[in-house]
Amino acid sequence: MAPTILAIDLRMADLERLVDRTRHGPLTEDEHATLKAAIDTLGYVAQLLDQQGTTLAGLRYLLLGTATEKTRDVLARAGVGLDPPGEEASDDPTASRHAPRRPGHGRHAADAYGAAAHVAVPHANLHHGDRCPLCIKGKLYGQRDPGLLVRLVGQPPISGTIYELEKLRCNLCGELFTADPPPGVGAEKYDPTTGAMIALLKYGSGMPFHRLERLQADLQIPLPASTQWEIVEDLATRIRPILTELIRQAANGEVVHNDDTSMTVLELQRPGAPRGDPDDVSPDRTGVFTSGIVATRDGHRIALFVTGRRHAGENLARVLAERTADLGPPIQMCDALSRNLPKPFAVIVGHCLAHARRHVVEVASSFPAECRRILETLGTVYRHDAEAREQRLSPEARLAHHQTHSGPVLTDLHVWLTAQLADHLVEPNSSLGQAITYLRNHWTPLTLFLRQPGAPLDNNICERALKKAILHRKNALFFKTPNGAHVGDLFMTLIHTCELEGVNPFQYLTALQHHADALTADPTAWLPWTYHNALATAPAATV
Repeated sequence: MAPTILAIDLRMADLERLVDRTRHGPLTEDEHATLKAAIDTLGYVAQLLDQQGTTLAGLRYLLLGTATEKTRDVLARAGVGLDPPGEEASDDPTASRHAPRRPGHGRHAADAYGAAAHVAVPHANLHHGDRCPLCIKGKLYGQRDPGLLVRLVGQPPISGTIYELEKLRCNLCGELFTADPPPGVGAEKYDPTTGAMIALLKYGSGMPFHRLERLQADLQIPLPASTQWEIVEDLATRIRPILTELIRQAANGEVVHNDDTSMTVLELQRPGAPRGDPDDVSPDRTGVFTSGIVATRDGHRIALFVTGRRHAGENLARVLAERTADLGPPIQMCDALSRNLPKPFAVIVGHCLAHARRHVVEVASSFPAECRRILETLGTVYRHDAEAREQRLSPEARLAHHQTHSGPVLTDLHVWLTAQLADHLVEPNSSLGQAITYLRNHWTPLTLFLRQPGAPLDNNICERALKKAILHRKNALFFKTPNGAHVGDLFMTLIHTCELEGVNPFQYLTALQHHADALTADPTAWLPWTYHNALATAPAATV
């Protein structure tokens, strides 16, 4: 478990004052927390220095935090500039080449509040057809666009209503008659929306059960952490068929991305805990990981999360085992680690261009001129990809666009990279030499988009997906049991898939509960991009 890391360069004066304060009296709670975090940081750094793979760049990242990797800012920190104004190529794959963005107030328009209730408010004194009160001669008529007032209100994440059901007793026979609940109010204490909201807070936003318990207690709607777990565990059991269907959909995708990050499952760390699945995991393996897999099929994107001892490639292999036999191999995008490959299955491998670029960014301050050449060339490639996206080119047209515009500049870059090492202009064992060697060694998979229609440039979509697991790790720190990890994987899968598809995950999880029987009978009708059609024809909801 990593400690709370302080930005040492900003807080040394505070730490010196804290040391002085210890001489004169007890510390406040905040002061004690700050001092403890500083000591934890020192101990953690000492552990890192004792590890063989720790680098100065890694320690700088740990202590000083992230810095933007945009070409402009990287080169500015290295003391060099870009080409003449207007020639900068965007290195952001989601950015447009058209800049600057027009100024605005930054407020959301009313139509951004898709889940807000709409209330029509008539004019209190005037009506359609009335005489104008100002000129007396004209008539008033309704406007197509009403005036809009957005009003946001706060409420507990989980709110409650107490229904006082009237009871009547016969004074002769003693029979008791109790009023029925209002229509639409179920007999269960916890409405399906409760489970949906708890799952969204815990696995979508990283709020641990105990933190939500304290918040609910403060708002006088108590909800113990143990009860929260029982609710989401029961919910996961009821809607598990949709996970099986999403795995099948992902297995038949045209493009798959995968990567993993470390995770902690306490039960797997206790003495004597099983080391892995004897079928495909070495019993000597001790690490625990959360793998992220993002697949694209027919324009829909599916995110899968799997936590356990298997690496990303092994988990992807288990997914591809569900692939229809007559489909050709999918495109796989990942970094160059061999553990990301689904070794029993054929795939068309592409490597992440952003990952290779990061090696160059890390050494830009030491080799500014050489790194500028590489970064600007890669920025040009991303600019051409943004053009293809803006023009909504088909995969084949996008391929031709890259071959025409990106191919020549990458060919020139490859010749230049080769010359740097062949002509001894760069020491092969230097940090720049290693970055160049990485580019050259993986040049073919790094440039798959120049040969294969639909091949992505990088694995950023999967790295963004893994932030769901990282957010959970930073806030809840661990899963207690493998079953808890599987429940978390299910909800992170559904929530992030909804986010990728632009679907409201709260409404989606609620709908799956209301129609759990229909979901079991036909999971394909209840995918995030099909469930609205299923709702239109579904019978009355059952809970």
